[in-house]
Amino acid sequence: MPRKTPGRQTPGTLAEDCVIALDVGGTGMKGALLDRELCLRATLRRATPRASGPDAVVGAIASALRELAAQAHADGLTVRQVGVVVPGIVREDDGIAVYSANLGWRDLALTELLAARTGLPVVLGHDVRAGAVAECMLGAARGAGDALFLAIGTGVAGALVSDGRLVHGGGYAGEIGHVRVEPDGARCGCGGRGCLESLASATAVAAAYAARTGRAVEGAAQVAARVAAGDPDAVAVWDRAARGLATALATAVTLLAPEVIVLGGGLAEAGDLLLDPVRAYLAEQLTFQRAPLLVRADLGDEAGCMGAGLYAWHRVPDRVPAGFASAESASPGFASPVPASAPVSPAAASDRLPAGWSR
Repeated sequence: MPRKTPGRQTPGTLAEDCVIALDVGGTGMKGALLDRELCLRATLRRATPRASGPDAVVGAIASALRELAAQAHADGLTVRQVGVVVPGIVREDDGIAVYSANLGWRDLALTELLAARTGLPVVLGHDVRAGAVAECMLGAARGAGDALFLAIGTGVAGALVSDGRLVHGGGYAGEIGHVRVEPDGARCGCGGRGCLESLASATAVAAAYAARTGRAVEGAAQVAARVAAGDPDAVAVWDRAARGLATALATAVTLLAPEVIVLGGGLAEAGDLLLDPVRAYLAEQLTFQRAPLLVRADLGDEAGCMGAGLYAWHRVPDRVPAGFASAESASPGFASPVPASAPVSPAAASDRLPAGWSR
């Protein structure tokens, strides 16, 4: 991940101010120091110790925040706010991580815990909704009033922007990974059967290939490479995942009519290898519905971290990032995530990404 030289002043900003952004996933954490222009001043990546339990995960989050705060201090930067985004069910208004199947916590007062352990002001958000904010403001869905963002990694989750508003549903909206696509399918971590996440997450793809062949792989990227090489077992596993994604998306398109669907997360790094079959299977299932533009996320697996930075900056009333009119417009409860006049073209949008984030 490219970054600015620490300490260099960005024109039109105060060089000494920054925020900490941290995206906590089921497998890893991505952190950054972001200046007012949302340019990277430092980055951090750490494994998420989920196998050690929720207390260990909270400790690792706090440790990562302290490390980034120490880096900011060493670079002469003042941390104004911290934005942390996590998976599962999240109540952003009172900072409660309600439930996460992947991280094992329930009704955790995460904002309060992290503020107490770090001494820093913390705002909590949902990782995929944060990614949607970033993609709608700066990425592949820029300008779309109706957009669906999917993050496909350790799990599968979605976030919806409808009529220019981010849909929260009390923290429960967007759980597309738990839409049933195979009624007699495998047991999912949520307790259900045949959930999209159980066959189309990066974790599930790697596990399905290993179960089918008896050959372990390090991750879904290796399966993708074998698909490209023509491995028939890899092709079968990949095709099943693509069909499952298309089935879930067909339901979403029928109910919600997004103009654009953005696929992000680790599995989407395969690009057209994933997008092309999903497009084809989705087209087979649509009849009268508005056909959406299906694209890869401009920010890749960094969308959540960028969204965490947006959340943080918009809690700093006198340091709203350039181009955003008010602190409320990009907070976890913001109403209008995209400028009405902005184009939906991914190519055009990528020209507007902050330094260090462009692909």
